[in-house]
Amino acid sequence: MKALQNITSAELARLHVERLAAIEAAAEPVHTIPSQYPSGYHVAAHRHSRAQFVYARTGVLMVSSRQGRWMVPPEHALWIPAGLDHSVDMLGEVTMLSAYISSDALVALPEAIRVVGLTDLARALIIEAVSPGGDIRNSRRQRLVVALLLEEISRLPDRSLGLPIPGDARLAGLCRAFLANPTARLLIDDWAERLNMSRRAFTRAFRRETGISLSTWRQQAALFTALPRLAAGEAVTSVAFDLGYESVAAFTTMFKRMLGAPPRAYFRVAEPN
Repeated sequence: MKALQNITSAELARLHVERLAAIEAAAEPVHTIPSQYPSGYHVAAHRHSRAQFVYARTGVLMVSSRQGRWMVPPEHALWIPAGLDHSVDMLGEVTMLSAYISSDALVALPEAIRVVGLTDLARALIIEAVSPGGDIRNSRRQRLVVALLLEEISRLPDRSLGLPIPGDARLAGLCRAFLANPTARLLIDDWAERLNMSRRAFTRAFRRETGISLSTWRQQAALFTALPRLAAGEAVTSVAFDLGYESVAAFTTMFKRMLGAPPRAYFRVAEPN
């Protein structure tokens, strides 16, 4: 593949269409594809008839659908069910390794989109399965690698790196408005009052609709807003204050708790071996 800086958007769009066609035409139970994208590239909404297990070996993926948004940082992967319309945004230069899995390849395919933590074994298997020149249909070794990868996928731990959008129209409206203008000063009582609900009724409804508390949802919304700006090189200070944090230290503490590294270090991803 050409150097990323020399690939035009038109070429990337053409490659994407070719990959989608290859996925639909594949005969093997698991079809693997490596791909590379420049920072800031947007893959328009699309779907495929197979489930996708995707690992960003470098960079960060932001995946969006009507159900919400999901962030796939380093050392994580994403399971995307078959038939789900979704778009993808690249934060930093992304090297993406994908396994597209047919409905009969696993006994029970997860029906919900989910971010998972990678084990050392799963990471090694997806890298090996997607390695250039591999032929799953004719290589016994490749078939064994893929079979073990499928077994490992079902064991990977869920990570709370999604931003679900409630199905309830009133709650969804509040969430979408917040995403357009996020702040660390969101108060449960304010949202409850706007919907003419008691605090207790609101918190129950929000958790029922999203599976998480409003406090956790707000923190994750802040991350989803901050990451593209940080990836583009904006100063941590300006991002933190724009999001309503009283200090850079408070923002950094939240960021490190959620993602395991402070903002300045987060995009210093080591080159893969």
